[in-house]
Amino acid sequence: MRIATWNVNSIKQRMDNILVWLSVRQPEIVCLQETKCVDEAFPREALEGLGYNVAVHGQRTFNGVAILSKLPFDEVTPGLPGDGADDHARFLEAVVSTKGSALRVATIYLPNGNPPETDKYSYKIRWMNRLIEYADKRLKLEEPLVLAGDYNVIPSAADVRNPAAWVGDALFLPSTRERFRALCHLGLTDAVRAGSDQPGLYTFWDYQAGAWQKNNGIRIDHVLLSPQAADRLIGAEIDRHVRAWEKPSDHVPVVVDLAIESP
Repeated sequence: MRIATWNVNSIKQRMDNILVWLSVRQPEIVCLQETKCVDEAFPREALEGLGYNVAVHGQRTFNGVAILSKLPFDEVTPGLPGDGADDHARFLEAVVSTKGSALRVATIYLPNGNPPETDKYSYKIRWMNRLIEYADKRLKLEEPLVLAGDYNVIPSAADVRNPAAWVGDALFLPSTRERFRALCHLGLTDAVRAGSDQPGLYTFWDYQAGAWQKNNGIRIDHVLLSPQAADRLIGAEIDRHVRAWEKPSDHVPVVVDLAIESP
């Protein structure tokens, strides 16, 4: 089974690229972030035309997440537990049935947190703590679990072209990385790093200052796997070529293959 994540930075602006990429890559499940679209305006018809079931949790002009699945949804739950007052559309969980077990997938758009000296950063840390609590509970189910999305976390210096330029940024602060490690230490596997410890594996290049042309990138889009999913990991790839397409997102897809069969 092929599962992918992609921060599309506006679903309506990227539809041509999305449809081409889906047709070529043929993922069974796709986690999308930053769709920037309310639910009723989501362009689901074109995606359904490719055989996808569509679950959305949207918000006007910013945030927004979605899950596309070739398999029917058994459950769909919007919103990260732990704060009933949080109205940001940043989290969506879905369960599908596979051969032998259920597969639980969540699409994640973790807060950016900049500037760090503001409440935006404390919100980011609170959100990460809620994600840790959620993951801890879900891991106790001992089922294949995939947490995929834009984490807005640069895990280590190996995940950024120019670490010095990011010192003091909310994505790279020690407390941010510590919370990400705490999440992984629950028993989650970083799918990309499970296959390679090489530097230069980036998923985001800013639109400014020729970042793409200079390969001044960072890795902030991650696919984390429960032990039951990690045991089935075949491989993980970053589709960096998509960043060179016309009207690209500043993020590119991360694609993971798991030895899980459809029912």
